[in-house]
Amino acid sequence: MLDTAPAVRRTPGRRTSGRARPGRRPRLGPYLLIAPTALVIAVLMFWPMIQIGIMSFQKVGNRQLRGEPAERVGTENFDKILNDPFFWRTLEHTVLFAVVAVSLTLVIGTLVGLLLNKLGKKMSGVVAGGVMVAWATPPVTAAIIFSWLFGTTGGLVNWSLDLLPDFLVGGGWTDYNWFATPLSTYTVLTVCVVWQACPFIAVSVLAGLKSVPGELYEAARVDGAGPWRTFWSITYPMLKPIFMVLLVMSVIWDFKVFTQLFIMSGLANRDAFNLSLYAYSEAFGSLNPKLGMGSAIALVLTFILLIVTALYVRVMVRQGETR
Repeated sequence: MLDTAPAVRRTPGRRTSGRARPGRRPRLGPYLLIAPTALVIAVLMFWPMIQIGIMSFQKVGNRQLRGEPAERVGTENFDKILNDPFFWRTLEHTVLFAVVAVSLTLVIGTLVGLLLNKLGKKMSGVVAGGVMVAWATPPVTAAIIFSWLFGTTGGLVNWSLDLLPDFLVGGGWTDYNWFATPLSTYTVLTVCVVWQACPFIAVSVLAGLKSVPGELYEAARVDGAGPWRTFWSITYPMLKPIFMVLLVMSVIWDFKVFTQLFIMSGLANRDAFNLSLYAYSEAFGSLNPKLGMGSAIALVLTFILLIVTALYVRVMVRQGETR
């Protein structure tokens, strides 16, 4: 049987495959567009980090700030901080605070996101707008607000606790100083940080929930699955990449909390230091600054966060979330 299909005419010289021509010059347009942004990032981030790395191997004090050349001390700064028990105490504070704050932030933020997804459009918009006020509040403002709420002079929390019966909360709350011990200081800090970070988690989870097909939840209801089983069988697997990103971002944010703790506790209460406040205290907190020591502590903190990020990337690659 003869093939009556018309022959496909090929134009001489026209490419018939998606391969680029050999010797084709790369387009410089995209690189020129991102060059200004890359330059700004290099100047504002990479260059200061390089300077911190250099100073961590030097002795930099008042004389060096007046123009004298810095003295190279090798790994002396790192040897001092790693052999100092106070460094390990601040690292313990940093890790424990991050574990508690990240856990509470993810749990509460997820619950708020689920609540927003269940509400109607108008009520969801009102609640979302209200919680976003907390996220938009600057850390300095939030720290001042919570310092007043938990203050010993006219603090709303102490006043409210003093009104409750003594058999519930005990007595003597009028003059209680929340910033006198590390435990109470970090309790206030945790409440402040979680209050600020939950809205971002809630909105991110809400955006992910909008992408989950409703047919999955309908099938779960038909099968008789409750809210707990529905979350772990449908919601969590579908939003797992989002939860992983939020987890790493929360760890990075909470590991380097500085502003709130500095305003609440200051430099006088060394027992409540974390790594960020310890680095600042060594570098700028005395009449004889030790910029080399402060840079070494900051470099150790950066190295820890890089390890956390590397572990996250490895997990994502092994799970096939990145291609």
